[in-house]
Amino acid sequence: MHVIAFASQKGGSGKTTLAGHIAVEAERRGAGPVALIDTDPQGSLSQWWNAREAERPFFVRASNEGLEADLQRLRDGGVRLVIIDTPPAITSTIGHVVSLSDLVVIPTRPSPHDLRAAGATVRICEEIGKPLVFAVNGASPRARITTEAVIALSHHGPVAPSILHQRIDFASSMIDGRTVMEIASQTKSPEEIAELWSFLEDRLTGRETAPLSSGSFLPGSGAGKPDSALRGAA
Repeated sequence: MHVIAFASQKGGSGKTTLAGHIAVEAERRGAGPVALIDTDPQGSLSQWWNAREAERPFFVRASNEGLEADLQRLRDGGVRLVIIDTPPAITSTIGHVVSLSDLVVIPTRPSPHDLRAAGATVRICEEIGKPLVFAVNGASPRARITTEAVIALSHHGPVAPSILHQRIDFASSMIDGRTVMEIASQTKSPEEIAELWSFLEDRLTGRETAPLSSGSFLPGSGAGKPDSALRGAA
């Protein structure tokens, strides 16, 4: 069984949306049974699942016995993938979740505030010794700041090659417990989620799909700019 944690100090980074989407995509692609755990007191992921008609992915409420016991029960029950949503703040909960995860996904919007906030989560992963990847989320098409964000992030860890763009279908699909893969989306959103899951699955299984890096961009696109935004917090 593998465990993926979605963590970010910055509220509005898209953690819950991506956690739900990746869980559904993994189930659709045969990586299940998949279980979701919501450790965020706001309970946004659990509210999304409660509005969902489909039973899978499963949703597991944290027990009084603790996360380790919950994960062991899921492992014994044959669950193959657990996805955990975390609070939008650096708390002891996040450190505990990270310590029990096989991979930490840090959703980051291409903005200076998000880049600075990512540094705190990076520090936790480095201190505990857990692998991390960045997922650039809420990007605007052809925006220079997206390129600059990828370059900055790539100095601190792998960046998923799937850039997730700002589209209304992500929010509208979540209203009734669905995802962009389950509605009649005419955008590239389902493809972006599929590509992100493929990347995460490869990282979990050791097939190391090449992440984005500063070398992925042509000269003149902003490559080589200093990553001061993230460096200041990391």
